[in-house]
Amino acid sequence: MKKGGRYDVSGLVEAQYEAGSQNMVLRNLLGIIDPDEMDRMEARALVKATDRLIREYDQEHQFTAADICYLHKTWLGAIYEWAGRYRKINITKDDFTFAMAAQIHKLMEQFERNQLTRYTPCAFKNRKEVVKALAEVHTELLLIHPFREGNGRVARLLSLLMALQAELPILDFSLIGEHKQQEYIKAVHAGIDRNYQPMEALFSEIIEKSISAQVD
Repeated sequence: MKKGGRYDVSGLVEAQYEAGSQNMVLRNLLGIIDPDEMDRMEARALVKATDRLIREYDQEHQFTAADICYLHKTWLGAIYEWAGRYRKINITKDDFTFAMAAQIHKLMEQFERNQLTRYTPCAFKNRKEVVKALAEVHTELLLIHPFREGNGRVARLLSLLMALQAELPILDFSLIGEHKQQEYIKAVHAGIDRNYQPMEALFSEIIEKSISAQVD
């Protein structure tokens, strides 16, 4: 993934860049130095991981913090040595500081107890309840930002698996990557005050778009 200007970091191993990449690509197991090549590699790995994980998790599974690490490891384990492990460095993005690294273990335990236990398996029959579950879990995981890289995609992967538990189609998140990106960022920030309504509105749109695409 392209790294230039995305994060301000302090630390050691996870802050190292691949030699010859001009500080654009994190140190990786494949020796990749081109950011576009790394983008493609991560994208291909995510497709494979998604297919595998859809088959591994069923509708009755209650997700745990360990599962979140497993999702990350399954996706990026062949690319980064630290895949599947909580970050040890503090990171900020666009002047927004995520949870301090020293607090991640505690925060993920709370996340498991307060959100994952309550909202998974995501077997709610009422669409409004499903949207609430997806929005709160997604927002809280992003605020913790437990990994050095790939948090957004892991959060979306978890949402996809939860949606399948609710018998919804595979979620299409292109809405976020297109003209609603700023709304998405604001929705994440709103979660600091436990205001999940902005994220609920986005997930309602994502679900409707996904259902329409399935019908078409």
